[in-house]
Amino acid sequence: MTRARPLARAKSEAWWQRGNRVIPAGTQTFSKGPNQFVNGVAPKYLCAGKGSHVRDVDGNEYIDFGMALGPVILGYGYPAVNQAIAEQLERGITFTLMHPLEVELAERLVELVPCAEMVRFGKNGSDATAGAIRVARAFTRRERVAWCGYHGWQDWYIGSTSRHLGVPKAVCGLASPFNYNDLGSLDSLLGKHPGEFAAVILEPTNFIEPAPGFLEGVRDIAHRHGALLIFDEVITGFRMALGGAQQYFGVTPDLAAFGKAMGNGMPISALVGRAEVMRLFDEVFFSFTFGGEALSLAAALATLRELESRNVLKHIWAMGQELIVGYRRLVREEGLEDVTRCIGYPCWPDLVFEEDGKPSTRVQTLFLQEIVKRGVLTRPGMFICFSHTSEDIRRTLEAFREALRVIKGALASGRFEDALEGDIVEPVIRATT
Repeated sequence: MTRARPLARAKSEAWWQRGNRVIPAGTQTFSKGPNQFVNGVAPKYLCAGKGSHVRDVDGNEYIDFGMALGPVILGYGYPAVNQAIAEQLERGITFTLMHPLEVELAERLVELVPCAEMVRFGKNGSDATAGAIRVARAFTRRERVAWCGYHGWQDWYIGSTSRHLGVPKAVCGLASPFNYNDLGSLDSLLGKHPGEFAAVILEPTNFIEPAPGFLEGVRDIAHRHGALLIFDEVITGFRMALGGAQQYFGVTPDLAAFGKAMGNGMPISALVGRAEVMRLFDEVFFSFTFGGEALSLAAALATLRELESRNVLKHIWAMGQELIVGYRRLVREEGLEDVTRCIGYPCWPDLVFEEDGKPSTRVQTLFLQEIVKRGVLTRPGMFICFSHTSEDIRRTLEAFREALRVIKGALASGRFEDALEGDIVEPVIRATT
C-alpha cells in the first residue's frame, strides 16, 4: 500500500470562503456540497471537464463517476451535443413564441417511451414530478399521494421528509411513504384512506432489483384503488434503456417523469403520459418562461440521436460490468465481504459500506477520502458514461484496491478514526422519526 499525498486545495478553500458569504449553505445543490465528498480532503469546486475526466480549480484531475449527479451520459464536452448547442445559439436561445424543436423532441419521446402519448417539458426532475402529481390530483380529484424513493424538492414530497422546514403542515400530511418490494405496505397504506389517493409514485428501480411481480403489483394496486401510477424515471430514463425502466421491465405507468441524462448536462426534463390525463394541462397550470428554451431542446435531440446511433447503452453497461466484477474481486481478495459490496445495475452501480450489518458512514468516508486523493471522484452511487474507457476502469480499480487496504488496516488497528483526515460524510435527507 502506498500513501497518497494530500491534494492541493488552496483555491477551492478560498472560493468556499467567498461562497459562504453570499450563498446560503454555500452550494446550489446539497448533493454537491462538501459534506458529501469528505470536507477537508476533497476539492470543492470543479472548473472543467472533458470526456470522463474533470479538473478542479487547483489543477487536480480526476476520473469522474459523479457525472454532474447523472446528467452527463455521453461525456463532458461531447462534440455532437456541443455542436447542436452552438448551432442553435447562433439562431437564438429562447423566443417570444414557441419553437419547432418543442414539437420535434416531443414526437421523438412519444416514439421512444412506452407510456408517452403526450409530452410537457421542464428544466429539472422536480418540475416533472411536481407536474405529474398536480395533474394526477386534477384527474382523480383526490389529494393524497403514496411515494417510494426520492422525488425532488417541491413541497408535495419534501414535506414528508426530514427537510420539511418551511412546508405547511397541511401539505406534509398528504404524502405518505411505502416500502419498496413490499406490496402489502402499499395496499395497507391505500386501504387506510379509501378513495383519497390520487397517485402512487416510485422510482421503478434504484440499486435494488424489483422482486418478480412487484412493479406489476404496484400498478394493479394503484388502479384498484383508483389512483394513477407514476414512474419517476429521472435517473433510470435513457440509462437503463432508451424507453426507460418501463421498457426494460415491461411495465407501463400512466405518467412518467424524465430528466438528467436527457440533455447530457443541459437543464431539461419531461413529463410524459396518457393523452387523457396529459390533456388536462390545458387547464392545470404548468407553465414557465424557459419550458421551451431552445438550447436544451437541441441538446436533448442530439443526445437521443447519439444514444441510438452509437449503441451508447451497450458500452455503458459493459464498462459498468467491468467495474462491478473488478470491485467484487478486490473485496474478496482483501477479505472485506462483511464491510463493503457493490450492488445495482452496471449502468448505475452503488458501493455499500457496513459494520456489524449496519450502514457505516465512517467506512464510506475513509473510502471516498482515499480514492479522491488517487484521482477518482465519486459518491457511492456511480454513473457510467459513454466516454468512460477500460483504462479508466483499470485506474479506478487500482485506486479502489489501495483504499480497501487502508480500510482493512484501519479496522485492524483498533484506531480507525486516526485514518480519517476530514469530516464524516452526511446524508442529504435523514430518516424521519
